[in-house]
Amino acid sequence: MLIGELAEQTGTSERLLRYYERAGLLRPERQPNGYRTYDETAYDAVLRIRALLAAGLPTRVIRQVLPCTNAEASVLPCPGVLDALRAQLHVIDQRSAEIAAARDVLQQIITTAETTAAEAATPPYAPATGTP
Repeated sequence: MLIGELAEQTGTSERLLRYYERAGLLRPERQPNGYRTYDETAYDAVLRIRALLAAGLPTRVIRQVLPCTNAEASVLPCPGVLDALRAQLHVIDQRSAEIAAARDVLQQIITTAETTAAEAATPPYAPATGTP
């Protein structure tokens, strides 16, 4: 199938498919006129690539993991793959902690601003003048 057909079937742009090729994730054949042709395995490969990208894996890790996936998108225990996945999980955990810390700071800023605004809107205390 041609790149446009694969793009339509997978819901992926032709530009992304070309990027996947440059990244070494897809290997289409080339016709004499230079057109890319993809075999029947390309559809499943693109879906696996997209799932791995959605899981937060960079293409350099996907390039290592992709040959160790099956049609159900399960990852098989190939040498080095689990270590690469664990390393990426560690990176995601670190990012998650950084985002949580940034969220806490932002929440504190908002709370302080709301408190300051509420205090500014409250009229100052005026003592009684003595007349009931």
